[in-house]
Amino acid sequence: MTEVLRARDVHVVRDGTSLLQEVSLTVRAGEHWALLGANGAGKSTLLRLLGALVHPTRGSVEVLGRRLGRVDLRELRAQVGHVDPRHPLTSPLRVRDVVLTGVTNSIEPVPRRRPTPEQVERAEALLATLGLGAFRDARWPTLSQGQRGRTLIARALMPEPRLLLMDEPATGLDLPGREQLIEALHQLRADRPALATVLVTHHLEELPAGTTHAVLLRAGRVLASGPVESVLTGDQVGKCFDLPLTLERHEGRWSVRIRPGG
Repeated sequence: MTEVLRARDVHVVRDGTSLLQEVSLTVRAGEHWALLGANGAGKSTLLRLLGALVHPTRGSVEVLGRRLGRVDLRELRAQVGHVDPRHPLTSPLRVRDVVLTGVTNSIEPVPRRRPTPEQVERAEALLATLGLGAFRDARWPTLSQGQRGRTLIARALMPEPRLLLMDEPATGLDLPGREQLIEALHQLRADRPALATVLVTHHLEELPAGTTHAVLLRAGRVLASGPVESVLTGDQVGKCFDLPLTLERHEGRWSVRIRPGG
């Protein structure tokens, strides 16, 4: 399969503090990765690195076949969908218009630029896929946190990226909102088999059933990486979070609890 991302022996140091050390990772088309770890483990830093938002202090990162440091980052970022639940929009835009800002990768619509009929049609189709067809004319401030999360995923997909990066997209969601988001991601992956995704979380319960690979990060280092069957075990996840854990998987979804007597 085609490589979408490759990080080799990456180190990231900021203000004298080591955030990532000796991190290597390869993501291929159609793979769906989870980045897991406790707060401060380096998950968001790694995601920003993979999304060409920061450069490594040492090591190399290739995104869509182009190496950071040798490519126009603005052009590269336009080809990577990045979902941040802390999206800074404050205007009361309609949902469809929020999605259409993904064409220009801007927070607000660009003045004097009108979307093409094809772009509007694509926005409508993405809203339908993500279960938001009935909310296309709703205003951003009226949306629930879960509806906002799905809107931002649709926005990130507007440029038809080969890679979708999601930084804790279930943050702040209640149980129905979380399950709607997970189901939408499951449907999205089924509809776009070549799309590669990387999702950051520290809750295994937030992983969609179609998750194929996982990385466990602890203190900026990779503790384990590979197919979920070999990485997401009680022993390895327990080491990652420094707790005696038991993991169970049912119909592709995970649950976790502290091992009795551990």
